[in-house]
Amino acid sequence: MEKKSKSEFDVRKDKIEQLKELGIRPYAYHFDKDVESLYVKEHADLLIGREFRYAGRVTARRIFGKLVFADIKDGSGTLQIAIEKGKAVVNNREEVEAVSFFRNFCDIGDFVGVVGTLIKTKTGEPTLLVGGLYFLAKGLRPLPEKWHGLQDKELRYAQRYLDLLMSSDVSLVFRNRTKIIYKIREFFNKQGFLEVESPVLQTIYGGASAAPFITEANTLKQKLYLRISDELFLKRLLVGGFEKVFEFSRDFRNEGIDRLHYPEFLALEAYAAYWDYNDMMALTEEMLSEIARDLHDKYEIEYQDKKISFKRPFARLNYVDSLNEKLGYDILSADEKKLREDAKKNGVVNWQSLPMHKLMDKLFDRMIGDRIQNPTFVMDHPISISPLAKKHRKENGRVERFELFVAGMEIANAFSELNDPIDQRERLEKQVKMRKAGDEEIPPDIDEDFLNALEYGMPPAGGIGFGIDRIIMLMLNQHSIRDVIIFPNLRKKIVE
Repeated sequence: MEKKSKSEFDVRKDKIEQLKELGIRPYAYHFDKDVESLYVKEHADLLIGREFRYAGRVTARRIFGKLVFADIKDGSGTLQIAIEKGKAVVNNREEVEAVSFFRNFCDIGDFVGVVGTLIKTKTGEPTLLVGGLYFLAKGLRPLPEKWHGLQDKELRYAQRYLDLLMSSDVSLVFRNRTKIIYKIREFFNKQGFLEVESPVLQTIYGGASAAPFITEANTLKQKLYLRISDELFLKRLLVGGFEKVFEFSRDFRNEGIDRLHYPEFLALEAYAAYWDYNDMMALTEEMLSEIARDLHDKYEIEYQDKKISFKRPFARLNYVDSLNEKLGYDILSADEKKLREDAKKNGVVNWQSLPMHKLMDKLFDRMIGDRIQNPTFVMDHPISISPLAKKHRKENGRVERFELFVAGMEIANAFSELNDPIDQRERLEKQVKMRKAGDEEIPPDIDEDFLNALEYGMPPAGGIGFGIDRIIMLMLNQHSIRDVIIFPNLRKKIVE
């Protein structure tokens, strides 16, 4: 009977036992690394002849009899090492022959540390000539030889660690994501805003219309919700005397997953006393144009093969007037039957059952919003779809609100904030009636504590919420929101 050959996994497990027999730990505790690969490559001519301690993952190895070359990857790049035939220090054991040890025990995917002198090969490649080799961690599973073996997007999301390891482009996306978030935080700090934190677990959710995630506090024996927005708590801070506040908030909405939506996402909300939505437009223009320039050295970026300019000023578009022009009648006085007919004609999903305020908004998106390319402030929405915004100071039936659309997606939403507690109560009470009529995304309860805070007095204010993940999508030219969320997969996966 033919003997079944061992799997690569089992072969590597055997090597662990062999290492232990040699007195070498297969999983080290510590290594004093003192240099990064990128630094060595950028300053190689000045560093020739110096000794360094370097560590990383083996990504390639080339064995030529008495000489071994290997590529060792760390967080900043890859550096070549060379091991010559002869005795060398291996995990502080002088008697081990280094080439044989590396050939027999070091596989692609393992972590090693080296002590070596920097040289240049005949081809000019900066290389560490190894005098000491340290085994740091054994990888039991072999890495994919090439990323074409993992084309399945869902698998790439589920095993993001391999996606990051094998694709430098994917790794760069998340390094740049951090850079963008840092730039936004720096921008708001320079504008005099105070970064704050508000509750993620809330007894009453609000600040938006969305289905929540529900949990329970065992000690309190009380139902709690993961926040869908931090708006109402940040406004409480305005009441409490903080004049400029912002928060990077991880919000949760128990809804579907598509290219632009994900149940857990990163938002930024900011509020400034004595501002209005015009001030928030100016702030938005300044922030996004700065990010585009800092990342791309110009205001024009490329997104999905199209050019987008973030040069100020951004375009302005009136919500009601533009939709009236498309439909040929006034949406503020239109009857429900006519609006539903036009929604059906324009492919609005669930046109028969959507509440009127949502039907109007979906119709706008289908006819206008989805087609906007360059940054455009869509302004002055109907009051029926904006329960937290201040009534327009000139136009009846409208509020002082804008949404910023870019490349067919909304990336910011801002108001001149409603600070009249009587008006606010009336609108929230109307919302509760709308929920009872069938709109289950509207919060079921009025946040009486929020209204109580408003009754003590909130200054006039401008407020804004940014979809940070969508901004990152744009700036880094990524098609889907899951391409910019580092661990996006919620489905249970079994790794075989």
